[in-house]
Amino acid sequence: MNRSEHRKEKYKEKNHKENKPRYSLRLQFTIIFFFLMLGAIGSCWIINSTFLERYYIREKRIALTQMYDTVNAAAVNNSIDSDEFDEQVKRSAGIENISLIVMDAESATVKLHSTDSAAMGSRLWDNLFGKTPDLEERDTISSRYYLVDELVSEEAYSIRIIYDSRMDLKTMELFGVMDDGSFCLLRTALESIHNSSAIANRFMGYIGIAISLLGALIALLLATRLTEPIRELTEISSRMKNLDFSAKYKGESRTEIAELGENINELSEILERTISELKTANNELREDIERKEKTEEMRREFLSNVTHELKTPLALIKGYAEGLAEGVADNPQSAVFYTDVIVDEADKMNQIVTKLLSLNQLEFGKTEFAMVRFDIVGFVEGCLQNADLLAQKKDIRVKIQKRPPLYVWADEFWTEEVFMNYFSNAVNHCKGEKVIDIHFEEKENCVRVVVFNTGDPIPEASLPHLWEKFYKVDKARTREYGGSGVGLSIVKAIMDQMHQEYGVINYDNGVAFWFELEKDGQTRKG
Repeated sequence: MNRSEHRKEKYKEKNHKENKPRYSLRLQFTIIFFFLMLGAIGSCWIINSTFLERYYIREKRIALTQMYDTVNAAAVNNSIDSDEFDEQVKRSAGIENISLIVMDAESATVKLHSTDSAAMGSRLWDNLFGKTPDLEERDTISSRYYLVDELVSEEAYSIRIIYDSRMDLKTMELFGVMDDGSFCLLRTALESIHNSSAIANRFMGYIGIAISLLGALIALLLATRLTEPIRELTEISSRMKNLDFSAKYKGESRTEIAELGENINELSEILERTISELKTANNELREDIERKEKTEEMRREFLSNVTHELKTPLALIKGYAEGLAEGVADNPQSAVFYTDVIVDEADKMNQIVTKLLSLNQLEFGKTEFAMVRFDIVGFVEGCLQNADLLAQKKDIRVKIQKRPPLYVWADEFWTEEVFMNYFSNAVNHCKGEKVIDIHFEEKENCVRVVVFNTGDPIPEASLPHLWEKFYKVDKARTREYGGSGVGLSIVKAIMDQMHQEYGVINYDNGVAFWFELEKDGQTRKG
């Protein structure tokens, strides 16, 4: 796997991690709070449904027992017929909804407090003679009242739950013999507990849902307030990850989060001061690792290509110099022509040697790269001002995209070398409408600079070889404008040293060469 594929794989892996679903702390807090409230209310509802009736029966049993004790005491004291006892019975019976009948040993009714005196009398006699069948005997014994459950069975009294088949309701009855030998029956309805429990549960459900929703809203507001500093710190850390150190935490609380924010601010300042040195050191480290492996191979290739490239101008210089020496140029005009050819070929050799020396230094890693932050848009505009004469000589119209500054990290000197190689190449091959169009493409982590010229597309077979030293697509045309076939090799060496991408794209009406530079974290789209 080459460096480009490795970088793409790392980029895909990074995007995969960043695209993993994130779960909002605020949402989690709200959901947890909401379900806790629902759980608490649901628990109350279950407890109410399970134990309320038992508790109610227990309270009714206690009430009947207390009423029995009151009536028994009155019977013993012979105050059962007093007005004071009547008031006490009415008050207690009214509060607890208890019906009362007392019959003496001679079957005379001593005290009656009930809206249904006949039913009370009948139930007293049924208890006295044990005529209440069990509920399981309902299919075999026809009766109005059936015994459901016996709660208390004491010597003096018993407490039982009775089912009234005619009224379809349950009652709790206390039948007992008092100390003076008289009999009493205390009776209270139980059926209302079912309706009350159901109503209470429904009410609790409605109120519970309303309270849960209101609580969720309150929890959301509280969670927003509590998690806002965390969200701010998360955003700051994300921007720091992309080497954007302009964001600062501005919280004014006195919590641990504020202390964390201050630490992040200090860390941001330290990283911002050292990032340039780290990038430069990183490039140097990469160069050291690769330098030893390439040195010997590059030396052999360099000598072979130099010998081949210099052979043609040397042959021309030698031929024209021999012509001058042998007197072939027999007039001043011919001599001047011969001399001009020799000088021109010598200049081309000088250019080739100069470029080869630069390429040699780049490929052997002997060139230092100073990574600095600068605006690539303004930088390219400055290069075009210096090179405007090249385009004017050939009537070429140069267009450049107008846009806000785009800050990048790169070496300014070698970036200019890359751009000018592309631009001079575009000038030499510009045809048709004679337009050179320069524009910028802002990507996630880099800025792409594109130099497009109208003209003939490059043959597809030649595209893979463009970056090889001394490779020429059209040797005759290259020779015509003095090209050496080294310019794009220099571009390749520079971009490899800066560990950035470059390339070429064919279009129907021309060719676009491009290179990329690492985008600064503070760059914003215009």
